[in-house]
Amino acid sequence: MEIDDPGPLDGVAMFVGRVTMMLIALLVAVMMYEVISRYVFERPTLWANELSLWLAGFIFILAGLYAMQQRSHIRIYLLYDMMPRGFQKACDIISTALIVVFAFFLVYGGYGEAKAKLLRWETFGTVFDPPIPATIKPLVLAVVTMVAIQAILNLIKDWNLEPVIHTAADDIDQDEIERLKKSVGDV
Repeated sequence: MEIDDPGPLDGVAMFVGRVTMMLIALLVAVMMYEVISRYVFERPTLWANELSLWLAGFIFILAGLYAMQQRSHIRIYLLYDMMPRGFQKACDIISTALIVVFAFFLVYGGYGEAKAKLLRWETFGTVFDPPIPATIKPLVLAVVTMVAIQAILNLIKDWNLEPVIHTAADDIDQDEIERLKKSVGDV
């Protein structure tokens, strides 16, 4: 399901995607540990909730880069597929330019605050007190920059590809339909 022929930044995005997938498993393990310790042993932790927030923040941010690399971000194909290829390319340029402008202004406006939080190692202010602001704020800027670069690379890589026509049939998973038929007994 992943994009074939990855470039250098594609490889970074795919690696980040793998790490993010592992972080999801770690997040689930932390949450399960907290549920068991709280409700089975009646010994809640002081750290599990904040660690869950911290991990979820990393997962949410890092998943954006992987989604951009995989081209699985939201796109309205209904209108896009009806356009001639020249208009599609114009829409691709406009959307990439908007991503780059957004990333530029986010980094421009957020750099000072992110740097300050990182340098003073700002923490969450709870009993566990993880450095969520000190790590998440700079990560947002770094990942948004990488998303903008990935958007440019996607535009360049996809520029001469033949247009893909999307239909409702794209969402049908034949293997899943077969599994459902077998589970109902209709073979």
